[in-house]
Order: sequence, then structure tokens, then C-alpha cells
Amino acid sequence: MSFDLTQLEAHLATRSYVEGYTASQADVHVFKALSGAPDATKAPHAARWWKHIRSYESEFNSLPGTSKAGEALTASAPAPAAPAAAGEDDEDIDLFGSDDEVDAEAERIKAERVAEYAAKKANKPKTIAKSVVTLEVKPWDDETDMKALEDSVRSIQIEGLVWGASKLVPIGYGIRKLQITLVVEDELVSLDELQEKIAEFEDYIQSSDVAAMQKL
Repeated sequence: MSFDLTQLEAHLATRSYVEGYTASQADVHVFKALSGAPDATKAPHAARWWKHIRSYESEFNSLPGTSKAGEALTASAPAPAAPAAAGEDDEDIDLFGSDDEVDAEAERIKAERVAEYAAKKANKPKTIAKSVVTLEVKPWDDETDMKALEDSVRSIQIEGLVWGASKLVPIGYGIRKLQITLVVEDELVSLDELQEKIAEFEDYIQSSDVAAMQKL
């Protein structure tokens, strides 16, 4: 390694990347300054970071940002530690650290990414499904007060329901039916329940039918 891990380990103890919240050129610079995987027993955060950044190795050239933060980190790092004393037992040195520890850290980072994505998705405005409906309301006979009939229908107020234009359409024998347009939010308004409410005005209304329906 070209520099001591002490500062890098301290830097990565409270963050997942050298700079920001995604892998960048700053991480690439520091990664290349290392000659291999940090010892996970001595620098677990650096070892976790190294293994994670290595997964981007084929994408190094396309990662965003600059290497300035990485350069500052490596430039201000302490001088390399003295070589181990002769005769030190090589079996006690774990050059690559514990895979279990590093894998656990990688899984933690993956979980953080999933949580961030889920949070962003949850914060996106939800599209409200709406429908335009043409409703036909039939009176009992030609003597039915059609104005009173329409006023009764429009008196129904439901959250997610907006009444629109209307007209009277002849159906024979001097009888006219009310044809009225409405816009409904699909999750809030049930057309079956709406027609039941309309049928409650039995002094004026014989029946109602959905003549047309179109999603917005």
C-alpha cells in the first residue's frame, strides 16, 4: 500500500464512500492508491469499502465526480508504517481479512441502497386514476319535473365525484331522460353505490344506467 490506512479507516467509519453517497472518481483514486485489500481485522471499514468499490472496477472510467477528495485524503495521510520485524510469524497476518466481515458490510450497503430506492419511490406523487362517466337517468313519465330530478341527482356529494354538463334527451311519448357527465376518482367512488343513492329519489327517478365510461 502506498499510504497508511489509519486515516482512511477513520474517514470510512462514518460513511460508505470517500465523498458523497455514491461511488465516484474520489473512490477510484484511493482504491488505486492501495496495493491490495486492507486487513479486515485492523481496518474493517476500509476492507468493506475496498471490496465494494472493487465491484465497480469495470465501470471506473464512467463513475461521476472528480478525484480531488481522494487526492486530498491520500496526500494528507501519515507516512507508511515501518515494516514488520524480521521473524514475525507470517501466519498471524491476514492480508485479505475475513470474508464474512466484508460480506456483511457489503450486504449492509446493499440494504441501505434498497431502502433509499424504496424511500424515493414512496415519495413520488401517486397517479390518481379517474374516469369520465356518462350517466342516463330516466323519469317515471312525461309529467316528472325534470329540473327537480336533475337537482336531486346533483345534490349527491361524494369525495372524488365532480358533476359535469347535462342535457335532456327525448326517448318517446313526450318523455325525456337526463344525460349527465361526471368525473370520478376510481378509488373513492363506486358507481354502484352512486346509482343506489340516485334511486333513493324515487319520486322522480325510475332508473339510471351507465351509458359510457372512459379512463382519464
